[in-house]
Amino acid sequence: MDYVNNILETIGNTPLVKMNKLTEDLPCLVLAKYETFNPGNSVKDRMALTMIEDAEADGRLKPGGTIIEGTSGNTGMGLALAAIVKGYKCVFVMADKQSKEKIDMLRAVGAEVVVCPTDVEPDDPRSYYSVSKRLGEETPNSWYVNQYDNLSNTKAHYQSTGPEIWKQTDGKITHFVVGVGTGGTISGVGRYLKEQNPDVKVWGIDTYGSVFKKYHETGIFDENEIYPYVTEGIGEDILPKNVDFDIIDGFTKVTDKDAAVYTQKLAKEEGMFLGNSAGAAIKGLLQLKEHFTKDDVVVVLFHDHGSRYVGKMFNNDWMKKMGYIE
Repeated sequence: MDYVNNILETIGNTPLVKMNKLTEDLPCLVLAKYETFNPGNSVKDRMALTMIEDAEADGRLKPGGTIIEGTSGNTGMGLALAAIVKGYKCVFVMADKQSKEKIDMLRAVGAEVVVCPTDVEPDDPRSYYSVSKRLGEETPNSWYVNQYDNLSNTKAHYQSTGPEIWKQTDGKITHFVVGVGTGGTISGVGRYLKEQNPDVKVWGIDTYGSVFKKYHETGIFDENEIYPYVTEGIGEDILPKNVDFDIIDGFTKVTDKDAAVYTQKLAKEEGMFLGNSAGAAIKGLLQLKEHFTKDDVVVVLFHDHGSRYVGKMFNNDWMKKMGYIE
């Protein structure tokens, strides 16, 4: 009989899928690392499990404990699934710009969700960074995950996602393209790929309102770059320890409008029902066209599932209200 012992054993080994319609003007082969095949429908299942196992191993997370984290939704889902199997409680803190579907889904798997305002400074006591940290300090027998600075995040992708991509492309990958939020995916995958072949180029997709691109190019943390944006799951107004800027060859920024429009295009032209950051990732890849040749193999990672955005990017009333479509 062919079965696994619990849902956590289905994490990883996601397929590579060839892009066709949206990339037909590019000279290269474009392959999507399709992370929605994970049980929580996102790439974050990988690092959620690794962070929990590492915290169990060194005693930060004790039996019957409460897991506390600030999340845009996907890390929360990964943590919640692992917590159910392993017997922990979860409290998640989210910014109010996240889709209602994400909040509802976390509650559906038994987590408590606290919602905070988006439009405040990171060190404001109301911010989701501050609230999650405070709850971690106040809650007995709890563990504050801190995915931004928890290096088990990068480790998960170095140990699983990177080796999978290398093996699936038979070592022929030339470029890796991915949206950057906490930085764990780009840093872990990028480090592994560059260890196999230092010529592999690693490109980060950033959003307007985020500090990454300018910081990478100038070394200056420019607060003037920071303002509210709509795109979910990528960009930051802080510099997480998981972002290894030395591994990243460059960033390209994608507008909120383009990210939303290309999220719809992926569904309607490729049959890929994906999240908002996937729209940003494929548009960013198209913006990098001049970097690719006919011999290149470009892998773009798609983080999460379209079901989390049916009230936003897949709702034409919302798209019209935002001025993204006529």
